[in-house]
Amino acid sequence: MAADGLTELEAVLGYSFRDPRRLLQALTHSSRIPERTADDPPGDNEKLEFLGDAVLELLVSEELVRTFPDWGEGQLSKSRARLVNATSLSAASIRLGLGNHLRLGRGEEKTGGRMKPALLADAYEAVVAAIYLDGGLDAARGFVLRSLVEGAISAEAEALGRTDHKSALQELLQSRGVAPGTYHIVEELGPDHEKTFRVEVRIAGEITASGTGKTKKEAEQAAAVAALQQLPIEEDGKDQKRG
Repeated sequence: MAADGLTELEAVLGYSFRDPRRLLQALTHSSRIPERTADDPPGDNEKLEFLGDAVLELLVSEELVRTFPDWGEGQLSKSRARLVNATSLSAASIRLGLGNHLRLGRGEEKTGGRMKPALLADAYEAVVAAIYLDGGLDAARGFVLRSLVEGAISAEAEALGRTDHKSALQELLQSRGVAPGTYHIVEELGPDHEKTFRVEVRIAGEITASGTGKTKKEAEQAAAVAALQQLPIEEDGKDQKRG
């Protein structure tokens, strides 16, 4: 990578490397190694990807706990998975233009490696590790917040924390060999523009729990939450405690 290209990428990343070869290695795919030139780093980005994955999980977990102190472990885990999955990381990589700077072998270049989601996600993780090794945890934290977390949290905070309680209830019942619950609207209160619904969920033909909400879906989710809280915990410990 030419010096001007490296400087341009550092400006996009918001971090200037003390040792620019770390950045070069983060951008070097394994397909490049048999064809590497004198300007290439000695290794590819696979070890950096491994380290970056761990650093990324730590930093995203830290930020989610700080931002959402009232969330439970389940919500936090689902949110982290949403933020650090391959789709999210490859999208961040595209926003940063990492694909334009990847160092690929000729075969990978011909097959469109610069736009392959897996390669882009790996490159993002490797860049996180490179920044961590070069500047420490604070530098890596700043990069991750800027490039991945802040926008996602501000735009999707509600979606990040949303739990599909109906699906959770169905999965639990299925694991116990019980038929899925059925939902029934039993009451509608208020004028059309401001209704409140009450829904009962019935399991094995019996009323198990009920919930209310401003919409039918909201009431069904509330009923599912109540049912999850009322169902006994299996003695073998297979079901995680809810409540």
